[in-house]
Amino acid sequence: MSRFAEVVERLSATVEARKGASPDSSYTAKLLADGIERCAKKLGEEAVETVIAAVAKDKDGLAGEGADLIYHFLVTLAAAGVSLDDVAAKLEAREGRSGLDEKAARGV
Repeated sequence: MSRFAEVVERLSATVEARKGASPDSSYTAKLLADGIERCAKKLGEEAVETVIAAVAKDKDGLAGEGADLIYHFLVTLAAAGVSLDDVAAKLEAREGRSGLDEKAARGV
């Protein structure tokens, strides 16, 4: 397993563990307690910040914003009850298919 996969797996487990925690004790628990709308809003904000860092060609900024984006993605998945395995199944289903063919099949 890659270092990235190991870190994401640990972070995902931490997010899941925070589901029952007091919002006063954890930022993750607070986000989850605020609901999917708040989690998704934060995810969108981080996505924009990631794009800005990429366009600015700020490698360090992009790495930091990418980390924030992945964290908020995991929180949003947890809030929605979607697991990393659910996401992996979607990725696996797309393996070996042209991105253009896959998008056409979805009507995008």
